[in-house]
Amino acid sequence: MKIAFQMDPIGPININGDSTFRIAEEAQARGYELFYYTPDRLAYDEGRVTARGWPLTVQRVQGDHFRLGAEQTVDLSTFDVVWLRQDPPFDMFYITTTHILQRLSPGTLVANDPFWVRNYPEKLLILDFPQLMPPTAIARDLDTIRAFRARHGDVILKPLYGNGGAGVFHLPESDRNLASLHEMFTGFSREPLIVQKYLPAVSKGDKRVILVDGEPIGAINRVPAQGETRSNMHVGGRAEKVELTARDREICATIGPLLREKGQIFVGIDVIGEYLTEINVTSPTGLQELERFDGTNGAGLIWDAIAARRG
Repeated sequence: MKIAFQMDPIGPININGDSTFRIAEEAQARGYELFYYTPDRLAYDEGRVTARGWPLTVQRVQGDHFRLGAEQTVDLSTFDVVWLRQDPPFDMFYITTTHILQRLSPGTLVANDPFWVRNYPEKLLILDFPQLMPPTAIARDLDTIRAFRARHGDVILKPLYGNGGAGVFHLPESDRNLASLHEMFTGFSREPLIVQKYLPAVSKGDKRVILVDGEPIGAINRVPAQGETRSNMHVGGRAEKVELTARDREICATIGPLLREKGQIFVGIDVIGEYLTEINVTSPTGLQELERFDGTNGAGLIWDAIAARRG
């Protein structure tokens, strides 16, 4: 197969933690031909979806983890698979790439399906499953957010389309900064905020469960650093081995059929205690940590699922 990766710059990635690198490494081991480009090099050009980038080879050598061929412009419809793997923020630039990549269907498989990536951003898809999620409000209006906190006490406030733990605030009932934070967020963005009831169980970890084509393949636990609320590994969270619980499997059984139907091949959900808090479809992580802890080759399972879809 010919595989193209639309991703952030490959040079600075952590080869021991980056899921896109592991997916590329597994593809190369299977004899697939790799091509790499950054999202700013994607274009719609007189009926063709093109990308300006480079043939790619990868190797697990720190500081020397990739080789690029001669730069060229390719017609992405000639590829079997295109990976949509740049990180959020989920802004209009990101959304535009999903509109362009959608035009490759049905001849080229885009993972994850860009139509549903666009319509199922991580903090909104969970609204389809209110029985699984903690009390939540999405609003730009300060009075609505204040009323939510009055009902629930401690809350978490965060940008609706952020990622990696950036801009996440734990606001205990005694905290007096809500209005100031609202003023700050709304001063530079027109987007709403999401506010959720604080779950004390986060101190024991925020579980990342990985699903491949709707089926759970394992989980890692992300434990916040001392004095932190956020468990994201971007901000110092520690990954540790963990088993799937009956509740995790119940959550996956509820959401899995929809993910599979909508072409969301590689998904990472976040579970705190008994609650589903996010369904990450844009650029989920966790494959390498899962493989280290459990020996589960998630990248291999992903390529098996893609091969089955390709027939």
